[in-house]
Amino acid sequence: MAKRIFRIAPGFGQGVRLDVFLCRQIRDFTRAQFQRFIDKQQVRVNGTFKKPSYALREGDVVEADVELPPPPPMEPQFIPLDILYADADVAVINKPSGLLVHPGAGRRFGTLVNALLYHFPEVRGIGPEDRLGIVHRLDRDTSGAIVAARSLKAYNDLKRQFKKREVKKIYLALLWGHFAQREGTLDQPIGRHPRHGQKFSIESRKPRIAITDYTVLARYKDFDLVEVRPHTGRTHQIRVHMAAGGHPVAGDRVYGTGRSRRDIPRLFLHARILGFRHPETGAWLEFEAPLPSDLRTFLETLKKEE
Repeated sequence: MAKRIFRIAPGFGQGVRLDVFLCRQIRDFTRAQFQRFIDKQQVRVNGTFKKPSYALREGDVVEADVELPPPPPMEPQFIPLDILYADADVAVINKPSGLLVHPGAGRRFGTLVNALLYHFPEVRGIGPEDRLGIVHRLDRDTSGAIVAARSLKAYNDLKRQFKKREVKKIYLALLWGHFAQREGTLDQPIGRHPRHGQKFSIESRKPRIAITDYTVLARYKDFDLVEVRPHTGRTHQIRVHMAAGGHPVAGDRVYGTGRSRRDIPRLFLHARILGFRHPETGAWLEFEAPLPSDLRTFLETLKKEE
């Protein structure tokens, strides 16, 4: 059995029937199947058993013990890739904004995994079925350099390098407002948001260490262009740290509420530099993903406004 835990918050399950909520969150089963799970007491709400019709309330904690079926095999799909480097062990991709790295929430097409299977069929069997060849990730709307493994040895070694924080990662971000200091370190721990389970926050009940260095490269009327160097790899780390410091990433619709500018093309966050040791030779490799044209054009617009 695999336990799935959900915390109900405003806009996330409040007022929804228990069986309907579970059907929406775990799409491997039908509503009728969840009703049977509930009748068999495989689902608890705040530690007690409820009926399928129970209307969820804010603060409820739902625990579902269900045996998830194995995911169906991922299928190759032709998606053009900007390949910065490839050999028998690794492939470094300049991922475009909008491309999911791996499937989720019922979506199994249109991801980097599908593209890797098409361009590098040997990734089949390297890692979990829904994350074949994937050793780290970038947010869907973040562009830039990402490495994938083409051999099992490379997969294990790259995973180790990321875990040991031996990988060099440098991002370019456009942030609202101006930092008081040209460079600094943000080290607030990060974890799941206490009320909005799909977001992350420095106010989490179970935070984990997160460290981000930054250097201001250029200043515009309303923005700072910043080089960002995360030392840890928490989900949404850069976006959360910058928003918590009062400087959300331009174009961030999740953490940048309250500030807007319609001509921002999208989330202005780009993984510019990626460096690691080659899993086979041990040689240091470093790659630069050029800033995409939509972000370059927006920077030119800002320069003209000065």
